[in-house]
Amino acid sequence: MVTFLPSRPGRLADVPTFARAIGGAESNVACALASAGHRAKWVSRVGADGFGDHLVEAIGAYGVDVSAVGRDAVRPTGIYFRTATDRATSAHEVAYYRAGSAASAMSPATVPYDSVADGRILHLSGITAALSEDSLALMRTLTAPREGRPVVSFDVNFRAGLWRDGSGPQVLLELARGADVVFVGEDEAEEAWGLVGPEAVRGALREPGVVVVKRGAAGAVVFERCAGPFPTPPLPELGALPPDPRASDSPDAQGRGGTPSEAGFEPRASEAGEAGSGAGVSDTVTTVPAPRVDVVAAVGAGDAFAAGFLSGTLRGLGVRERIRHGHLMAAAALTVPGDLAAPPGRDHADRLVALDDPAWETLHLGPGWTGEDQEVRTP
Repeated sequence: MVTFLPSRPGRLADVPTFARAIGGAESNVACALASAGHRAKWVSRVGADGFGDHLVEAIGAYGVDVSAVGRDAVRPTGIYFRTATDRATSAHEVAYYRAGSAASAMSPATVPYDSVADGRILHLSGITAALSEDSLALMRTLTAPREGRPVVSFDVNFRAGLWRDGSGPQVLLELARGADVVFVGEDEAEEAWGLVGPEAVRGALREPGVVVVKRGAAGAVVFERCAGPFPTPPLPELGALPPDPRASDSPDAQGRGGTPSEAGFEPRASEAGEAGSGAGVSDTVTTVPAPRVDVVAAVGAGDAFAAGFLSGTLRGLGVRERIRHGHLMAAAALTVPGDLAAPPGRDHADRLVALDDPAWETLHLGPGWTGEDQEVRTP
């Protein structure tokens, strides 16, 4: 969808002008991956309007394949406005205008499975599941066990305001359990599921081979149960969803209900060592701190981190290197005003990723550190 960025800090009511930009979790990841040298394809629906033209042209200009983007002659392209403040603060405002949008009409009927199954990784966002019942049906189809499916990557992206009926936490937990790789912020896991700490998150998400718990400036923790860079489908049947861990009569305060996975993943040792997740599975647990970043705008970092981690996954890198590439992509996004930034060149990023631990922990990144002085501009 199209994002409108404020020309200055303040309430939406007080901002006089906005600049048009690309928005949307999946398209952000696709653009970042294409900019990093990977082949990426964006599958969605936009209106047959000027905003739809802009999205298709601008995203395509990053090198993303947009051939599978549908055009809707009846429904408009979704847009949203946001303030310049950090999403985690109470001052942050977002105004979504996508009810009845073209994207909300995505469904198993309008998005053929073949159009999303020809890549090595299929990346999904929980935001799409909130758009409509049709979109939720599509997400359930794409996360269901299926022979020969791509590796399914799922970013929870919990936004309470999008789930007016309160169903979001349970729906997102169900979808996450059907994925192979899951990204979730420690703060959103607590807000959505009442889970405190990475171990509790892994306890609720036993099925995925890889669970990435993002901790903001504190870094990220990755639980990995697979024997190689890709988890191996098919997945087991989903267990029952746990009771709401915030309920006073909940039998399990950590939300560890459901059935442990028997998908056949083999644990492996690494330099990070092995640890139990608290969920009855054996994981390699890797923690990597984030570098210090001079933040220009605290938006877009989650999508950028996912892109960096998936880039490392596609390259067959080890888990520590994947996390560091995620941190670097996130730092690139944090040091520009919008959601999308020029990523560091691969050689530059690889040199930073190869730093020893003391050097990595003293890394300090500010605007322009990628070699580009400003955000990549859309056409």
